Amino acid sequence: MRLLAIEDEPELGVLLRTALERGGFAVDLAANLAEARDFLAVVGYDAAILDRALPDGDGIALLREIRRSDTSLPILILTARDGPEDRVLGLDSGADDYLVKPFHMPELVARLRALLRRPNAALGITLTLGNLALDTVGRHIRINAQDVSFTPRETSMLEILLRQQGSVVVREIMEQRLYSLDRELGSNALEVLVHRLRRRLQEAGATPVIHTIRGVGYLMAEPA
Repeated sequence: MRLLAIEDEPELGVLLRTALERGGFAVDLAANLAEARDFLAVVGYDAAILDRALPDGDGIALLREIRRSDTSLPILILTARDGPEDRVLGLDSGADDYLVKPFHMPELVARLRALLRRPNAALGITLTLGNLALDTVGRHIRINAQDVSFTPRETSMLEILLRQQGSVVVREIMEQRLYSLDRELGSNALEVLVHRLRRRLQEAGATPVIHTIRGVGYLMAEPA
């Protein structure tokens, strides 16, 4: 899952990114509306967290811009503005949820997952292939009906492959879904992650196999 967090407080931004990445999300952090617009122009996000009081304007302006072209992107407003009229304005302008600062980080993550479980959204199903199952909400993985522990990034890669099972996931798309824009990647970072996930699956006795399609990307399927 790829999220955009628009937050101008540096310390809070770091806390947001850390908590969300632990929850299995890749997070791009924008400090103002201009940066957010740049990110939105080049990346397709699964959800966005939007502050209101930003250095170059009110987040409501960006919210309305997004809604003119995209009615499906889940957007949660995260702000210190807690008046009833502020909540009404945010929700009427197109926000899916409204959370007031200060807040508990687990509640924010839970609210995002709730938004992503809505009909036609990204979460809320269990992905299965062979003897492998991934709960996309709880992030639990079971192989042969036994719980198996994977790192957040391994779990995210597995989810991408399972959602496209039987089809090739292009390398560039995989990198976009897994890594933030400001994270520098080593030339073989993706290959290392694939190798590690492949080995972990084999050690746990999973029947699905990750195939490398040279020069293109990766594919997960059951053996023929």
